[in-house]
This record gives sequence, C-alpha cells and structure tokens, in this order.
Amino acid sequence: MKIKKAFYIVLGCIGLGIGAVGAVLPMLPAFPFLLLAAFCFGKSSEKLHTWFINTKLYKNNLESYVKGQGMTKKTKIKIMITVTLLMAFGFFMMFRKDLYIPCAILGGVWLFHILYFTFGVKNLKKETEQKNCAETIAE
Repeated sequence: MKIKKAFYIVLGCIGLGIGAVGAVLPMLPAFPFLLLAAFCFGKSSEKLHTWFINTKLYKNNLESYVKGQGMTKKTKIKIMITVTLLMAFGFFMMFRKDLYIPCAILGGVWLFHILYFTFGVKNLKKETEQKNCAETIAE
C-alpha cells in the first residue's frame, strides 16, 4: 500500500510541475497535468489534496471545470491546439512508416477530442463578466 501511495505522490508532483510550467508557457496546456495532480493527490494523501485545491494554480485552472461550470474559450482553444499539434506529429511519424490503421485510430481520437471540447465542455465566461452578472442579479 505504501508503494502505491508513493507512486501517486510522485506522479502528482510531476503533474503539478508540468502543469505549473504549462500555466506560464502558451503552448503547454496546464489543465490535463493539473487534473492529473488533483487525481493523484486525492488518491495518495488528504493533506496534499487539501493543500492543492487551495492553491491559486488549482483555482485559476481547474476549479470551474471540476465544479461543472466549464472552461473559458481561451483555455479550451489552448488545449485543442496543443493536442492537435502533438497528435499531428504522431500521425506524421506513423504515416511515414505506412502504419495506416494506427493513423486512423489516432485520427478518431483527435476527432473525439475536438468534438468533446467543442460541444461537451461548457463555455465559461471570464471572471469579471461573472462578477458583474452576480452584482447585477444581487441588485
């Protein structure tokens, strides 16, 4: 059991590190790595999980999605572009070696990814617009 817990902590720290870099670099998405970190910390340690969900990194990138509110268009587009570029590279490498069936599978995964983020994930307005709406409703 200790090995499994240690594995989740290490994987969570790796996800957190890459996610933190992704929050700064425009071409690296923070979202999937921070989601990995949240999952791993939740499986390994309640203390780490509580710490992580209270960080600014989590609140800015994941909180709205985890609560079921959705993502901003900017975040969705950033994720779709990054995954498209990575999958295009894999597709190109497989296509050069005449691996057509794996190319077709990768194309299907890419299509599902685009459709999911386009239609399956709600668009979240920017926080300033949400605050203005909340203030208008309160009045």
